[in-house]
Amino acid sequence: MSNDQNKPTTQKLYESVPSSRPTAKFLTATTLSATLLFLSGLTLTWTVIALIMATPVMVLFSPVLVPSAIVIFLVITGFLFSGGCGVAAITALSWIYNYVQGKHPLGADKLDYARDMLASMTRGVTEKAKEYGQYVKYKAREVAQGERS
Repeated sequence: MSNDQNKPTTQKLYESVPSSRPTAKFLTATTLSATLLFLSGLTLTWTVIALIMATPVMVLFSPVLVPSAIVIFLVITGFLFSGGCGVAAITALSWIYNYVQGKHPLGADKLDYARDMLASMTRGVTEKAKEYGQYVKYKAREVAQGERS
């Protein structure tokens, strides 16, 4: 006899029913999704109704509203840009101050590496320029001696 036949019917039924936690998660997600979908539709409906009702008013006042909206947009954009530039400047000055004081702010190691690379490249170019200068001087002497002969 198999082990399944020895179990009572209620125990078999209990084992076949899924756990309550996944069921609760599914019901919660379904309820939340349905509620949000309903609110989304309701919001869209009222937005369209408000747009239909506001259109005549917007058409009547558009000679005043459009230029004022443009001016307000430009003023707000100017203030935000100005504030952003000010914050960037203060941040940069603070970083430079900390770097000069030797506190090594974030990114200072990259700046030091770039400075060292630039210095080594400058030394290399200087040496090559000196070598080329000596070569040109040597060739000029050869040409000058060749003309005398």
